[in-house]
Amino acid sequence: MSEITAAMVKELREKSGAGMMDCKKALAETNGDMEAAIDWLRAKGIAKADKKSGRTAAEGLIGIASAGTSAVVVEVNSETDFVARNDAFQDLVRGVASVALTTDGSVEAVSAATYPATGKSVTDTIKDAIATIGENMTLRRSAKLSVEDGVVATYIHNAAADSLGKLGVLVALKSTGNKDVLTAIGRQVAMHVAATNPLAVRAEEVDAAVAERERNVFIEQSRASGKPDAIIEKMVEGRMRKFFEEVALLSQAFVINPDLTVAAALKEAEKDAGAPIEVTGIVRLLLGEGVEKEETDFAAEVAAAVKH
Repeated sequence: MSEITAAMVKELREKSGAGMMDCKKALAETNGDMEAAIDWLRAKGIAKADKKSGRTAAEGLIGIASAGTSAVVVEVNSETDFVARNDAFQDLVRGVASVALTTDGSVEAVSAATYPATGKSVTDTIKDAIATIGENMTLRRSAKLSVEDGVVATYIHNAAADSLGKLGVLVALKSTGNKDVLTAIGRQVAMHVAATNPLAVRAEEVDAAVAERERNVFIEQSRASGKPDAIIEKMVEGRMRKFFEEVALLSQAFVINPDLTVAAALKEAEKDAGAPIEVTGIVRLLLGEGVEKEETDFAAEVAAAVKH
């Protein structure tokens, strides 16, 4: 058997776009024959999938799954919204969400977990789906919330199918109260989170770097007034209080009833629940959030295609 060198693996990677371990295996399977190794990768769907890995995947679906006192939300991206409407892709996202429930919810754990329908890892299952469907896909984000007692309420906005949509929210409510009441108020709070996108549950939980950045902006704005430093300090403190009220969930005006804050609405719900209610966590995933989409010039693409 021919010796498989690092240079051979590097060359095959450059020619096929496949991963290092896949290239090494392909060369081993084909006794170091470069062209045969490329064909081996193509036959396995690996080269085709990995060649697509550079394409921007900013569409797709958010999927949610829940069981008992835990729930997860995942974001699986595709290149086009057309694929997101594909039944096979939707089944894949549901399956990934179900698998996520059995893990700690981190992307690393979900990616490595076994996908029951294939017996392979989630990563390899997605790679197989890329080869079959013909678009780049990726598990981009995943999160899990759990409570010892209470509920983790869920909400999907712009639903494309059951438990699938463009925006997903989890709200963890710790309480020994009536589960039906907790589920109802939890869903309302989840809808509120979808609408307002709070930065944290409580003011003291807002990221310190974010708060400091806002404070610096307010200081510069206040200095433009030409007022004394003592007055400026009071102006900044007032603006910071308003900032925290606007970005912390519990102090926000409840979208379902703006006359109440979210904290007050939960206090009202405690009467029907028969026990105190504490929000222990929130997660909000908006599809494609933060992904830089490639802008393409369609006319230029057509012109280039005609030239070739």
